[in-house]
Amino acid sequence: MSEAAKSCLIQKLSHYVTLDQTSLENLAELERDERIFKRQDEVYQGGERNANLYVVKRGWLYSYTDLMDGRRQIVEIHHPGDIVGFPDIAFHETTTVLRAAEDVCLCPFPKVALKKVFRDAQQLSALLFTLSIRNQVILIDFLRAMGRMSARERIAYLVLDMLARLRIANKSVTDTFNLPLNQTEISDILGLTNVYVSRSFTALEKEGLIERYNGTIRILQEARLAEMCDFFDRHSDLDTAWFPASNT
Repeated sequence: MSEAAKSCLIQKLSHYVTLDQTSLENLAELERDERIFKRQDEVYQGGERNANLYVVKRGWLYSYTDLMDGRRQIVEIHHPGDIVGFPDIAFHETTTVLRAAEDVCLCPFPKVALKKVFRDAQQLSALLFTLSIRNQVILIDFLRAMGRMSARERIAYLVLDMLARLRIANKSVTDTFNLPLNQTEISDILGLTNVYVSRSFTALEKEGLIERYNGTIRILQEARLAEMCDFFDRHSDLDTAWFPASNT
């Protein structure tokens, strides 16, 4: 089996550019070590020494921060093919808690390993930089949705964003995906109560827009759902015309 077939990270990055051999070798090095975490395990806490980044090889995780009174805000969801840790790369300590939403496999690599990537794989470096900056735009979109949209529209936005992300790293994903997040976790992403999350999912089902079964979400009318919450897919396409040429 080829590296591209085994690695969600390589599949995700290959969606945007044809990776040269130097890039593939550098990515393989980042995924060399593996660690298994069980559902609800904390990979790290906020304030710990920030020495590693993590490639998500299997499973979902999320990053969150707590308020002084114990309320929680989930700030990012991590899927297979993601690299966790880029927002903290400028700091000596981690700024959030990383928790497994289900059983996961992570590939930790030291932050210093990126020096070799930046030195030897310019095209890959440009892509990682672009994806990191792109995520800032996605965050702005998400803040707009969370700040100005109804509970029903927020749910619609969230499931569409998840689906768009998952399609990049897994070409077999069409209109259906498994959602390993419970109602409380979804509430902590969207700033809603459990009651509003439950009512909103039920409303979308009654309208024939989505279907739920045993933790699986199926999008029945994607265009209507996108129109409802003004969703724009920031995941499927990037401007790579300015990238340095590959090494091959």
